Amino acid sequence: QVQLVESGGGLVQPGGSLRLSCAASGIIFSFNAMGWYRQAPGKQREFIAAITGGGRANYADSVKDRFTISRDNAKNTVYLQMNSLKPEDTAVYYCNTKKLEGRSVNNYWGQGTQVTVSS
Repeated sequence: QVQLVESGGGLVQPGGSLRLSCAASGIIFSFNAMGWYRQAPGKQREFIAAITGGGRANYADSVKDRFTISRDNAKNTVYLQMNSLKPEDTAVYYCNTKKLEGRSVNNYWGQGTQVTVSS
């Protein structure tokens, strides 16, 4: 059973930093690409960043040069370091992975962690 548990959200002032963590179980973590998404009130969930099992990362243009995704395969954990935060970064942040089960590739999501950027 795949489980993703996010932590690290909170309230931060504009220009501040936060680091989100996502602990994964039920997958061969080092083989799985991991991703971060976010959803602001009244908006669709959007892609933020992803990292392959080998550590190759890609980012949405809106967060490039401010956010960094990383992973620790020994801890089965993926991180999202968020710097220079803006009010528009306020959202619930979700961890994501995919798993091949039989003939299907299934998406798995964590419960989400709230990030609020406000003075």
